[in-house]
Amino acid sequence: MNQSFTTADQALSSVRSNDRVFIHSVFAAPPLLIQALANRSRELKNVEVVHIHTEGEAPYSSPGMEESFKINALFVAANMRKAVEEGRADYVPVFLSECPSLFRKGILPIDVALISVSPPDKHGFCSLGVSVDIAKAAVDTAKIVIAQVNANMPRTHGDGILHVSKIHSIVEGHTPLLEAAAFPTSEVETLIGKHVAGLVEDGATLQMGIGAIPNAVLSCLSNHKDLGIHTEMFSDGAIPLIEKGIVNGLKKKKHPGKVVSGFVMGTKRLYDFIDDNPEVLLLDIGYVNDTSVIRKNPKVTAINSAIEVDLTGQICADSIGTRQFSGVGGQMDFIRGASLSEGGKPIIALPSTTSKGESRIVATLKPGASVTTTRAHVHYIVTEYGVADLYGKNLRQRANELIRIAHPNHREALERLAAERFKGF
Repeated sequence: MNQSFTTADQALSSVRSNDRVFIHSVFAAPPLLIQALANRSRELKNVEVVHIHTEGEAPYSSPGMEESFKINALFVAANMRKAVEEGRADYVPVFLSECPSLFRKGILPIDVALISVSPPDKHGFCSLGVSVDIAKAAVDTAKIVIAQVNANMPRTHGDGILHVSKIHSIVEGHTPLLEAAAFPTSEVETLIGKHVAGLVEDGATLQMGIGAIPNAVLSCLSNHKDLGIHTEMFSDGAIPLIEKGIVNGLKKKKHPGKVVSGFVMGTKRLYDFIDDNPEVLLLDIGYVNDTSVIRKNPKVTAINSAIEVDLTGQICADSIGTRQFSGVGGQMDFIRGASLSEGGKPIIALPSTTSKGESRIVATLKPGASVTTTRAHVHYIVTEYGVADLYGKNLRQRANELIRIAHPNHREALERLAAERFKGF
């Protein structure tokens, strides 16, 4: 079909009751299109809204919208937590690597995809910008594609190139891209960063997330050599290492010399860095997070976080008891990929206590808590008190390792509970 330039309200008139609508991910969520969709709430019934993590306002999830919009979140970000908790939205547990196949296999066929793109170049090609992730699959399979063209959207290399002829309606809207808040690093996080950095070898391929701990790790890698990046996402913290040549990708087997990611979360500095930068490839997350792809790189060092860890090594990273806090995401994709990589190291890094002083190393997970990474997959657990290597260790040995890196205030209680559970502890 031929594309047309129109207003957001006119473009969204193509959404019908009972449609399934995809919303572009993270900081690429198109605010003008989202608001125009919400504006039609009185006319629409039973529209299913599908997306992973999105930033910004999500008016379709507000109280009173339940009859109009049924939200099926593949990941629960801050703007969705209350809606899920109050029953106005649902969560689909799924590995991030498998989200694109939900669209491509027709399990969740997309009727309308709402996306943000960079302005077309002289050949008519736009870019999906900061988030290719699952958006590539949604665009490829959607019956109707509606795009907000935004001059603030970086033009990125990789799988996110899209010709305007594939877009049915184009809405011009040069809204500023939202940016990730700064993550100041505490003394605890700095210590964790040093411990994790000590596990990173020269020539390693890194996967990391966003936040104070990943930033602390990256800041401790200035004396390393020939690092690579193959990750579901990265942020500003990686830029200094790339600019200094510490991250050069020379040892990678997949896309040597390139920084590979599915999406980015950061500030304008990051957006400017990736804009038309051939060193950075943003690719379909079904490929980026494919264990068979990840494992081909050498020394894959996957750095992920957790909410709590039990004494057998079970990792809960996406719920607080029965409360859905985030999602499965790509943790298991990279934990497994790293463990299968030659010289790879899967790492779970977390402070030993919560902000309230409760131990995050626990005898048993909270009732209803989900297991994100199984105890059979876990290798390294890191807190500010050191590194516990659980791989190949029995349950009693694991408990000993984990208690050693627990906060001193909680070790005695954990030892008592371990003795009750593991006779002869």
